[in-house]
Amino acid sequence: MQVRVARIFNTYGPRMHMNDGRVVSNFILQALQDDVITVYGSGEQTRSFQYVSDLVEGLVALMNSNYSQPVNLGNPVERTINEFATIIKTLVGGHNNIVHVSEVEDDPQRRRPDITRAKKYLNWEPKVELNVGLQKTVEYFRQELKRFQHTPRNKFIIDKHP
Repeated sequence: MQVRVARIFNTYGPRMHMNDGRVVSNFILQALQDDVITVYGSGEQTRSFQYVSDLVEGLVALMNSNYSQPVNLGNPVERTINEFATIIKTLVGGHNNIVHVSEVEDDPQRRRPDITRAKKYLNWEPKVELNVGLQKTVEYFRQELKRFQHTPRNKFIIDKHP
């Protein structure tokens, strides 16, 4: 039996669940609903984000390869959570404040995939720039909120557990 193993890192894009409790959806929903943008801890912990089409291309390349060792599929460009909150705030517009709350227990301080194998064996690396992918994701969330007839009294509830 032929097996391929992909280690998938933070992926975002249109059609992601708006209430999944992850940082991308939380920040976008908070910004679109004129809530405070909630950062856990100092915000200096890092994350890296890949757009969904990059992940799909990586998975297809892996499936079409003869490589059977685990391969990381993600974006190696790190951003602090503070930087990411500011990027979302800028993309959405509005006057949201970024508020820091107590850190979450066992929250990793750094998440950055090593995609050396993906580059070498699959000739793959992410292509979609963060701002381009986020703009598409923000627009999707904006349309979904309209579809749910969003009003200030009827906010989409965000899962507070990261």
